Amino acid sequence: MPILVMKFGGTSVATLDRIRSAATRVGREVANGYDVIVIVSAMAGETDRLVGLVKETGQFFDAREYDAVVSSGESVSAGLMALILQEMDVPARSWLGWQVPLMTTGAHAAARIERIPTRNILAKFGEGMKVAVVAGFQGIGSDGRVTTLGRGGSDTTAVAFAAAFGGERCDIYTDVDGVYTTDPRISVRARKLDRIAFEEMLELAALGAKVLQSRSVELAMRHGVRLRVLSSFGDPDDGAGTYVCQEEEIVESSVVSGVAYSRDEAKLTLVSVADRPGIAAAIFGPLAAAGVNVDMIVQNVSEEGRTDLTFSCPTDQVARAMRAVEEAKSEGVINFRGLLSDTDVCKVSVVGIGMRSHAGVAAKMFEALARENINIQVITTSEIKISVLIDRKYLELAVQALHDGFELERAT
Repeated sequence: MPILVMKFGGTSVATLDRIRSAATRVGREVANGYDVIVIVSAMAGETDRLVGLVKETGQFFDAREYDAVVSSGESVSAGLMALILQEMDVPARSWLGWQVPLMTTGAHAAARIERIPTRNILAKFGEGMKVAVVAGFQGIGSDGRVTTLGRGGSDTTAVAFAAAFGGERCDIYTDVDGVYTTDPRISVRARKLDRIAFEEMLELAALGAKVLQSRSVELAMRHGVRLRVLSSFGDPDDGAGTYVCQEEEIVESSVVSGVAYSRDEAKLTLVSVADRPGIAAAIFGPLAAAGVNVDMIVQNVSEEGRTDLTFSCPTDQVARAMRAVEEAKSEGVINFRGLLSDTDVCKVSVVGIGMRSHAGVAAKMFEALARENINIQVITTSEIKISVLIDRKYLELAVQALHDGFELERAT
């Protein structure tokens, strides 16, 4: 039988009634002739509850035990989904990460998938099982301990299974009916896209769009997994959603396909850094060692052998970043005269594969922001995206201005 992978997020399995609704969709696909692998997240809010319990035990908790606790949410969802499918006379059983086994690296709370042996599940399909309900987000390290893949890791689990089993398609069920040109909560003009290229979705996910985890998109692009995002709550016969596909499958690309944003950004500036060869490595080496995810970087013009260097990072990593550079200074690795931080900024980005063949996108973006009197603090670009750092109080206004400026309400 052909294999279909279906992933249901936390809101889709938040209650027993919603699990029954999801199970009905699974049953329809079984009736259509598929063997189905279902990946489930924890019930809505459960992971946050479990993380909170772990943090209450102490500040410096064991990451291995953290994984043991927070992975239990998906285990519950998988068991409940299997039970409900069995009640519907659909042959199903649940699978935890170690039972597959989904093998990962040993980086607890941020493990990466190394391999997914197919033998065990395929053997059960051969014995008459029609649905394998797999707990997402969790795996097993080489030391035999439970690992987790990081928040949103169930998306990555689903795509990895589709790649490993040669799935005909990977359907990601969530609380929205597809990928939109921007967050509909901010712009009422936001439109659902029928198709979006892997590269665009990867940029949007990395830049703050919450529809898919960026690692899952990267994995789908690498393995050519046909990916679809659709709602758990709409008409099951209206399975349009949004296809995430190869660029060649899109007849004519828009110049800009979407506007993304990230609220949780901070800006740090090293004032009057010695401008000499190797200084960037001396600064960003300790930051990398401290696990700081540096994003945008700007260096001012050198004057009398000194320069200012600004970079951005997530707000929850500011203390770690400041400690890393201060320690590097105390050890004589780098020298600077001041360290400034600003946690009241945000990042807004426009993304589109059409940028490759169209000039003037940056100018149009900057003009749209200027009309709203929004000052740009930092700019970074790639082949298909432009991102700016601005005051956080202007986030909604900037998103609306850019969405209107590029006429994304016409996008389909």
